Amino acid sequence: MNREAICAALFTKVASAATFVLASRRFKHWQDVPLGDQPALFLSQSQEVLAQALGLDPVSTLFFDVHLYARTADPGTVPGQILNPLIDAVVATLATPDNPMTRKLTLGGLVQHCWIEGAIKIDEGVLGDQGVCIIPVAIKAI
Repeated sequence: MNREAICAALFTKVASAATFVLASRRFKHWQDVPLGDQPALFLSQSQEVLAQALGLDPVSTLFFDVHLYARTADPGTVPGQILNPLIDAVVATLATPDNPMTRKLTLGGLVQHCWIEGAIKIDEGVLGDQGVCIIPVAIKAI
């Protein structure tokens, strides 16, 4: 398993899902991302669970968070109106298999499977001009 190749492939996949002004693996808090740099996407690696049964190769499950930010300067526009299509695009990208035999997303054969796992956390900006979403991604790798 090559963790860096997996991270790079996942980043390329999600960053190309929609048009982002800023996309980076170097995480920034939304307060540090000005309006002119949004919509923005950040990918952060959160944890890894390693399992190894006696006599078998280890299996890792890597976990990532895809952070989406959308801010608006227009008081008539809810940030969710910008954020929701971005969420749709990232979810669709991660739900599209690249292996027709297994019907799984393998990031070009780097991993066994890549999928969204868990609650997608969304703040559509109801109390301000900033919308934020965190999409949890799991990757099974050997």
